[in-house]
Amino acid sequence: MLGLGSIAKKVFGSPNDRKVKAVRPIIDQINALEPEFEALSDEGLISKTEEFRKRAMDGESLDDLLPEAFANCREGAKRALGLRAFDVQLIGGLFIHQGNIAEMKTGEGKTLVATFAAYLNALKGEGVHVVTVNDYLAKRDSEWMGNVFSALGMTTGVVYPRQPEPEKRAAYACDITYATNNELGFDYLRDNMRGSIAEMAQRGHNFAIVDEVDSILIDEARTPLIISGPTQDRSELYVSIDKVIPHVKEEHFTLDEKTRQATFTDEGNDFLEEVLHEQGILPEGQSLYDPESTTIVHHITNALRAHKVFHKDKEYIVRDGEVVLVDEFTGRMMPGRRMSEGLHQAIEAKEGCKIQPENVTLASVTFQNYFRLYSKLGGMTGTAATEAEEFASIYGLGVVEIPTNRPIAREDEDDAVFRTSREKYDAIVEAIEEAHKKGQPVLVGTTSIEKSEMLGQLLTKAGLPHNILNARQHEQEAQIIANAGKLGAVTIATNMAGRGTDIKLGGNVEFKIMEAIAADPDGDPEDIRARIEAEHKTDEQAVKDAGGLYVLATERHESRRIDNQLRGRSGRQGDPGKSSFFLSLEDDLMRIFGSERLDKMLSTLGMKEGEAIVHPWVNKSLERAQAKVEGRNFDIRKQLLKFDDVMNDQRKVVFGQRRDIMGAEDIAEVAKDMRDQVIEDMIDTYMPPKTYADQWDVAGLKEAAQKVLGVDMDIEKWADEDGLDQEEATERLERAADEYMASKAVQFGPEQMRNIEKQVLLQTIDQKWQEHLLTLEHLRSVVGFRGYAQRDPLNEYKTESFQLFEGMLDGLRADVTEKLARIQPLTPEQQEQLLAQLKQQQEAAQKQLAGANVGSDAPAPSADAAPGFVEEDPTTWGNPGRNDMCPCGSGKKFKHCHGRLS
Repeated sequence: MLGLGSIAKKVFGSPNDRKVKAVRPIIDQINALEPEFEALSDEGLISKTEEFRKRAMDGESLDDLLPEAFANCREGAKRALGLRAFDVQLIGGLFIHQGNIAEMKTGEGKTLVATFAAYLNALKGEGVHVVTVNDYLAKRDSEWMGNVFSALGMTTGVVYPRQPEPEKRAAYACDITYATNNELGFDYLRDNMRGSIAEMAQRGHNFAIVDEVDSILIDEARTPLIISGPTQDRSELYVSIDKVIPHVKEEHFTLDEKTRQATFTDEGNDFLEEVLHEQGILPEGQSLYDPESTTIVHHITNALRAHKVFHKDKEYIVRDGEVVLVDEFTGRMMPGRRMSEGLHQAIEAKEGCKIQPENVTLASVTFQNYFRLYSKLGGMTGTAATEAEEFASIYGLGVVEIPTNRPIAREDEDDAVFRTSREKYDAIVEAIEEAHKKGQPVLVGTTSIEKSEMLGQLLTKAGLPHNILNARQHEQEAQIIANAGKLGAVTIATNMAGRGTDIKLGGNVEFKIMEAIAADPDGDPEDIRARIEAEHKTDEQAVKDAGGLYVLATERHESRRIDNQLRGRSGRQGDPGKSSFFLSLEDDLMRIFGSERLDKMLSTLGMKEGEAIVHPWVNKSLERAQAKVEGRNFDIRKQLLKFDDVMNDQRKVVFGQRRDIMGAEDIAEVAKDMRDQVIEDMIDTYMPPKTYADQWDVAGLKEAAQKVLGVDMDIEKWADEDGLDQEEATERLERAADEYMASKAVQFGPEQMRNIEKQVLLQTIDQKWQEHLLTLEHLRSVVGFRGYAQRDPLNEYKTESFQLFEGMLDGLRADVTEKLARIQPLTPEQQEQLLAQLKQQQEAAQKQLAGANVGSDAPAPSADAAPGFVEEDPTTWGNPGRNDMCPCGSGKKFKHCHGRLS
């Protein structure tokens, strides 16, 4: 019997259906304009763009321009790529333009969808950023969709790590700029560490379209972006503390797998004190509970977490003697990304790798606060509905499910739950064998490198040929994916979900053609293409007849979205397919989130060895467990954001002031205001209001005036003067300080003095802000304990961080005033020496800014061949696009080098 909600949905449609239905008339308008735009010449499309730009500049709204702009963009894409956008793609583009997330299934052509919203919003001339999850996709999409934009008379740029500065500025100056979330965030931070506006790369935050929006705005939003510099080396301490952990017994610590924390018990603390005293790490007579032991306690806790919470080949791998983190959501390596607060060093000590020095934060921002800088935000992904509440509350984004172009024909089976992981893996091997016999390609999803390799060994034992895709096979990714849809292919992938590449039934035809041409360079490319395309059609039909791609997941992920993404790899564009989840009570999710009751129930039912329970109720209970985990993770991110919002207000003030200073011609007034404020504070300190002359500290005032203002006055006599008050004393000091600084300006020359003031002010702001960030980090780490005293940690943090910020501003004024007062003209020899020193510092700073990237693996252009490239073996060439640089290192485009068709 149907409930009231179900009946209402059948009669009126869901709220989502109504939203989609409401925009249908606009789509009809765009379709009606198609013949008119088809009739235009190539130059006509470009002149239309100019016309739209003028209308947008003259005040016409983008919504009014939308039907014509979308029709022009559709025609441009048809000519440049041979792709005519479906109505559902136009609907997706429309909702993104309105500031929503378009949820579109895998294979529905999201890359093309973004061009519509990007083109329309770029008409205002303020730039549009298209955000992707990795550098490969940013480069690929910018070249691929750049053809569409250039056909419409618009410029496209791409931003990548270690990019030369002039090229980066040019990329941001383009109408549409493709970049990763990391690179955008770091460029924002770098820009706010520059010395002049001319050096800044980004020109504002108008509109961003975020691809794989759930991955970027939710999964990666747990950790802030940090630009850091090295601090003192403590490698010996890490190594000596690491040696203690193997002696720690189970009763010495507690492990919370849900929150990924490990803490010592009282018994553990007593044991540690004894061992640390013996080894001379903890001084005699000092307890772990003493304030002086904070650093040692911090290090020993990190060492415990490194051993008990972080596992090799799951959270990280060791490669070339380095600990490289693995992204838990995509299974990709993240070279360059390091964990903060000494945790990475603790893992390096555990693995016997070279310990890199700890870093100090120079600038930081969370993804939430970076993306909230944009005037408008839109996004697209295959799975967002499960996190709709978070998107709405943090980013103000709605989620709209866009219908598929063709009905989904995939068959989703209920989860099969086994009692032990051995039974589960036996059943998995059997299911793969069965599918392989009939030629059905299988994609097996695993959650860690270790599990993917263990399953690989089981398949080898069973005599089943297969490919493994995980962080170790990172370089062969494109080729493995290209072959994953071939007849009888078996592919094991670690977190395949976030990889952003479609698996096509029968294999990737372009890849096959490229391989065939490389194998037969003397053959006619057109003949080869025709032959391969004909063969591919036969292969594709054979795979469809075998049931399409079979996605077999070996575990449930913490997030339903990742599971849904994995499912979505099968059944793209109406293709047949099948998906199954094989689970056991020993899986992490089941073990951590209440498998005991289920285990008892299965025992009561008398399940036999190898039997599985398969029922929709099991699916429901698993989804509830996942929803709990998602809710907890949302709370963690919300809490992180609340604390970062406090710092964000301060960040905006500091970055805003820096920008004003860099843009100002003359900041003598700013320097004078600071000096006057410092003088007022001095007078308040040494000649407090409502006090008598005999209570003044005139000797202290004289010393302070000499040190900070550079003026030497007979202040001792002020106490003997009748009628001298605070106001008069302040005026005298201000007059003397102004005269002194005016004489300096004469010595240096007005122009040089302006430059000196600007540089001193910027350098001091940066230094003070870095010190302030470090203080806030320490405050953040201890403020949680205030909860035990019935005080709200967040309110405590707000109050104290505001006081610290006020103190920072006072210190800034005093430092700037003192530095400007002390500066002296240099002799020619000193000038040369100083210039050489400054040049050295600037080069070091630029290196630091350029190298302060995390998680970026796109190489900078170089003349070296790609790793593993073998001239005679096309399978080692990767899968470059026709306009990509050739992997041989020649510097030519692939189509003009090893990929040439003639």
